[in-house]
Amino acid sequence: MSDFKCAVNEQNKATELPLLRVGGSVQQNPHMRAFWASTISFFLAFLAWFALAPLALDVASSMGICENQQFPPAHFKTRPAYLKFKSLSTGTAYCQYGKNDADKPTDCKPVPNDILATPLCNSTVITGCVSEKAKLQYLPDVLDECVCTPGTECSRVLANAGTISVTSTIVARIALGTLLERFGCVNMQVVLLVWGSFWIGMAATITAPWNYMLIRFLIGAVGATFVTNQVWCSLMFASNVVGTANACAAGWGNLGGGVTQIFMVVVLFEPFKAAGMEADKAWRVSMAVPAILLLLCAIAVKLLCWDTPRARRFDVAVTGKTQSPSLWDYWEVVKDPKVLLMAMQYSACFGTELAMNNVLATHFRTYFQMNAGDAASLAGAFGLMNLFARPLGGIASDKLYQRFGFRGRIWAQFLSLFFVAVFLFGFGCVDNSQPWYVALIVLVIFSIFVQMACGTTYGIVPFMNPKQLPIISALVGAGGNIGAMIAGFAFYAQIPDPLLPFKVHGCYVMFFALLSPMYYWPEYGGMFSGPAAGAALKKTVEKTTPKKKDNAADEDFTCVSPPAQVMNAT
Repeated sequence: MSDFKCAVNEQNKATELPLLRVGGSVQQNPHMRAFWASTISFFLAFLAWFALAPLALDVASSMGICENQQFPPAHFKTRPAYLKFKSLSTGTAYCQYGKNDADKPTDCKPVPNDILATPLCNSTVITGCVSEKAKLQYLPDVLDECVCTPGTECSRVLANAGTISVTSTIVARIALGTLLERFGCVNMQVVLLVWGSFWIGMAATITAPWNYMLIRFLIGAVGATFVTNQVWCSLMFASNVVGTANACAAGWGNLGGGVTQIFMVVVLFEPFKAAGMEADKAWRVSMAVPAILLLLCAIAVKLLCWDTPRARRFDVAVTGKTQSPSLWDYWEVVKDPKVLLMAMQYSACFGTELAMNNVLATHFRTYFQMNAGDAASLAGAFGLMNLFARPLGGIASDKLYQRFGFRGRIWAQFLSLFFVAVFLFGFGCVDNSQPWYVALIVLVIFSIFVQMACGTTYGIVPFMNPKQLPIISALVGAGGNIGAMIAGFAFYAQIPDPLLPFKVHGCYVMFFALLSPMYYWPEYGGMFSGPAAGAALKKTVEKTTPKKKDNAADEDFTCVSPPAQVMNAT
């Protein structure tokens, strides 16, 4: 068999991450094939997973659950959502002459008597007159096309559907822990992609809240591709670059969440409408595109990739596990409180990311009264930070590990989560009286730390219990979805305020960030101490002496080169 294209260690794991070195057969270059296959498949899975989120108000309109559909302004003139409405772009309010109470209005102020007494303007009367509109107490034309305010059925349906879409992923991610051991990375990734392809295609048939929620629930299973993504890279890359490899693969996969916000609206939905389609038909036709992309990706992964550097199918023996996969392995893992803490910290970063993917576009459309394209672009900015921020978290974890030992990885995790909490709370302090770009600036900074925290998490996971790597990866990954579920049900669906949910969510993140000092391993140390005296470093850190590899082009871009040695904690 030919030498590998990447430098490898004694376990045939790559000790470098040459991003553009993609040539060679699967026997010669299994590492980079796995890296790009896991990245692209997760990216497309994200695209399908959140395809409906930026179009939520248009879907709500198709289902007939918007407030102005259920409560027509002509018959429900004094509905609180209408009385409080004011166009941010024109300054025109539904209550043309003001509300009868600034905080809790029950009606609009009547048209002033002097206006009522003034004649209407017409072809013969052009001075000392008023328009017909000036004599209206209510201006229903200023309302959004789909009014969907916090605390209403419309808002609850959209928020609950977004939460349900990540709930199914919890089950799928936990199950993948043992399924990956039994069937391998390639097979499970293919199954998930085909499943997602079918259900995102079926999304075009949505007609009511019950099937909207059901289809979002079923699509959600495709989010479990993340577990395969992380396990696959951990099997292919050595300890000196595994944090970076995991962060790059997951971060660029998560990038699909930001691209989705823009792609589904700006590239598909709006051009379809411009071509003459009704909005109801345009969003349904848009669903076919991610369905086709997922199916094509599944075929490519099956034909072109292996599970491990030397084998088509994964065998648990490569992780040092001697017994066959068993459900009891889950019990062995959850007995370790550090695993549970890591899962909850992941709920505070990746869970936050998932929650934002569900609510941001709707938040910008309703609270800041933006059109679909502008709202999608701003919401997309959050996910687009994955282009560099999650890899930055993985790189920071690896570099601090080399400089300070394992405590460096823990500090990278803590600091990232701490600033997630700070800027998430700050985002909740930006009201619509401020320019939209203030919200964007805070959102981008907040997003950088969210993605970095996700990267630092999986800089630690491969070291926690290497023999149970698939199951730990699955449980921690499921923790992210638990965080999104908690945020969706407890914060964004239940609190009838457009900003308070973000502040409460920030406090949730801060709580788990402050628990980082609980991490301690005798062989690694903890946040404030090195390894226990005389403790031998376990076999979680592989030797990184590279084997001979084929010559590679000088212009290959290497994301991370192997250090001379992995430095132990001191």
